[in-house]
Amino acid sequence: MVNSNMKDPPRPPEEKLFSGVLVLNAKVLGLALGVIFGLGIFVATNWLIIKGGDRVGPHLILLSQYFIGYKVTFLGSLIGAAYGFALGTICGALMGWIYNKIVSFRQ
Repeated sequence: MVNSNMKDPPRPPEEKLFSGVLVLNAKVLGLALGVIFGLGIFVATNWLIIKGGDRVGPHLILLSQYFIGYKVTFLGSLIGAAYGFALGTICGALMGWIYNKIVSFRQ
């Protein structure tokens, strides 16, 4: 009886490591990051609205410099969530795509 493992020569540990690297699904990574960014902006804005105070969200209002229409209001939280989802989706998909290119280059 011949063992099938005896036919293959032993591989160095580095080769075993690189053969085990997974390829990411860039669309799923983008969707997940988009949901996290969108929910993060939505929750942070509404948390400050509920908390209240004299000056509501002086640091968070700086997002209006990048997100047109964003304000620290409930409507602004919806607008910010949409921008966050779009930005997170684009960043996540780009990160997944770059990661996959590096993995395919290394193999």
